[in-house]
Amino acid sequence: MIVLIILIVVVVVLALVTMVLYNGLVGLRNKVEAAWAQIDVQLTRRSELIPNLVETVKGYAAHEKETLDAVIRARNAAQAATTPGEAAAADNVLTGALKSVFALSEAYPDLKANTNFLSLQETLTGTEDKIAYARQFYNDTVNRYNTKIQSVPSSILAGAFHFTEREYFEADGSARGPVNVQF
Repeated sequence: MIVLIILIVVVVVLALVTMVLYNGLVGLRNKVEAAWAQIDVQLTRRSELIPNLVETVKGYAAHEKETLDAVIRARNAAQAATTPGEAAAADNVLTGALKSVFALSEAYPDLKANTNFLSLQETLTGTEDKIAYARQFYNDTVNRYNTKIQSVPSSILAGAFHFTEREYFEADGSARGPVNVQF
């Protein structure tokens, strides 16, 4: 009789531990997905601002078509990205292209004084800050999730229930260095 009670207690404890570990893994996986959604929201917001910026700049710097076309191409690539790796690569290209557009304002004083341009520049700068924060939060969440699925005992459940590692949102090598702007 005592052996049966001990066996039942052990089974109940194992079931509870399994349930707690599984729920922790699900919670972290959902946090990773929510963090990615926040990056996506900010990237979409930035993409929606870019056509207005390009139109504003066109009026002042019509012969800078190549720079403006590069921004549009980079924006389209960023919108087409589906994974964190693709999004990071496209984001790096788009950030460089936007820096080139903002550098144009130095060459065109009228553009630099344009209220629409200044407002768009300020909004994009704020959005870039939000993107940076969202990236940091996402990467921190991915780190916690990946650590959890690699640590014992949760790694046993992670493997059994097909929890897989998530990809970090990382800048490529060229994005870490200085940006080369040419006119």
